[in-house]
Amino acid sequence: MMLRPTATKVSAMPDYRLKIEFDSGETKIFDVTPYIKGNWYSELSDVNYFKSVFANGYTVEWPHGQDLCPDEIYYNGVTTQ
Repeated sequence: MMLRPTATKVSAMPDYRLKIEFDSGETKIFDVTPYIKGNWYSELSDVNYFKSVFANGYTVEWPHGQDLCPDEIYYNGVTTQ
């Protein structure tokens, strides 16, 4: 059984996008814009806070605990060259 790759590195890009590197060697771009709503994720609209994203060895996360589903970032991310 093959498991979904996990995020190993992430960097914030303009327009609330993330560049995510996975342990499979793949790199994907993920648009966070649709998630920046409601009380829990609204803090991500602050660009400086958005840039504080980090890979936690499983998915991507921000300092106050906001994270994204690992399946979501992998399967809905756009593969880069």
